[in-house]
Amino acid sequence: MLLTIDVGNTNITMGVFAGEVLIGTFRMTTKQARTSDEYGFTICGILEHRNISPKDIHAVIIASVVPDIMHSLTNGIIKYLEVKPLVVSAGIKTGIRIVTENPKEIGPDRIVDAVAGYEIAKGAVIVVDFGTATTYDLIGPEGTFEAGITAPGIETAGRSLWGVTAMLPAVEIKKPKSILAKETISSMQAGLVYGAIGQTEYIIQRIKEEAPYESLMVIATGGLGKIIAESTDSIDAYVPQLTLNGLRLIYNKNKK
Repeated sequence: MLLTIDVGNTNITMGVFAGEVLIGTFRMTTKQARTSDEYGFTICGILEHRNISPKDIHAVIIASVVPDIMHSLTNGIIKYLEVKPLVVSAGIKTGIRIVTENPKEIGPDRIVDAVAGYEIAKGAVIVVDFGTATTYDLIGPEGTFEAGITAPGIETAGRSLWGVTAMLPAVEIKKPKSILAKETISSMQAGLVYGAIGQTEYIIQRIKEEAPYESLMVIATGGLGKIIAESTDSIDAYVPQLTLNGLRLIYNKNKK
């Protein structure tokens, strides 16, 4: 079995694949400091709780945007799973060629999403990831990473809203029944969600106007992406496990 690990700024998302089938997913918080023993013990414990023997994990691949935890995480995996993880970094085979001005600035998470999105679209694609940041990436028909737009994530925008305003409470991020809000909570929800829908539609429209391609598929992922995808015709497909599948594809390109 293959263990795929996506280390984001907020969560560490993990998936276990048996061949091409994703048989289980789980999450850990990123911000909590852990030793290598804590990572290893926690991962093994979660696997066993899902009736997956740690001994059945024959390979691990990691994409991380949080360098500070990588030493403890990789050592924990080596110590407890007895597997040296493959880390998505410069020099690894992805099938995606980065043609931006500074390829080293493109995060591994975006490359992984690009690999999975391009595999689905079989051509030019816009990949939108609704995470801590909302990212919009343009992949050309020949598998070239050509441009990327970065905006505050929906939850990030929400935390900045109630974090600096004494009179506004923290709210659940969901789409209210109407944009015509009549009280504080639905007012904030309307601003956050409908604002994100408007941003999504406009940025996708501008990418399509400026990109030299007649046909562009739009694929979305990320925890809050479902809310947006269900509310706009600008998104063609919502794939919640896009990143984990991208990691599986990259592992298959690099395994010996």
